Amino acid sequence: MTEAAKRIDATSLAPRTPQDEAGGGTALGSDTNDFELGRGTRLPRNKRRAQLLTAAQEIFAANGYHATAMDEIAEHAGVSKPVLYQHFPGKLELYIALLEEHVDELISNVRTALASTPDNKHRVNAAVGAYFDFVNGRTGAYRMVFESDLRGDAQVQRAVERATTDIVDALTDTITADAGLDSTRARLLAAGLVGLSQVSARFWMENPSSIDRDEAVGLISQLAWRGIGAGYPLQHS
Repeated sequence: MTEAAKRIDATSLAPRTPQDEAGGGTALGSDTNDFELGRGTRLPRNKRRAQLLTAAQEIFAANGYHATAMDEIAEHAGVSKPVLYQHFPGKLELYIALLEEHVDELISNVRTALASTPDNKHRVNAAVGAYFDFVNGRTGAYRMVFESDLRGDAQVQRAVERATTDIVDALTDTITADAGLDSTRARLLAAGLVGLSQVSARFWMENPSSIDRDEAVGLISQLAWRGIGAGYPLQHS
């Protein structure tokens, strides 16, 4: 065997690193681009992360947490496992990242709804509508927040509780400012509206009927307003 052949043969027998398997040769955890499995396509790190979260959402929604494997998520995303692990050290961390994203989305949507109008009757309608839009949005997102099969995990509990607490806080501030109620009573009303909105939106989503989104939101908002509206000095007919 010639010296050149020996060098080629030695190179081909050298052990492959995780970076080699990822296709991009980048260090684990680096902020540089990475490759898509088998395609040689570079993606910026933030876009790769978003792609992985989307793929994970679809698998978690279909299988739940416990029946999902990282191999399955990597395959669904079209990347190797080392690329997936560059962004998320484990399945729990990936799940928590998704859950936090969904919780942030719901909180932001409700806060935006409350700020969308000075009319309190319309605020109630907008807040209820935010819940209906959330359950009708990305596949399985609402199940992760409201029906997670990992509720026993402390991090999951904290994220789910934050969704309720932050929205109750926002509603309490609005009710206290406009209804002239003390914070304790305003908070109880806020919690009631959150529970009504959440349960009715989930029921509507899981029991398809001829009632469309706008009619459903209107029915629940009317029910809520008849109770909460009695305390609002800014009520409009």
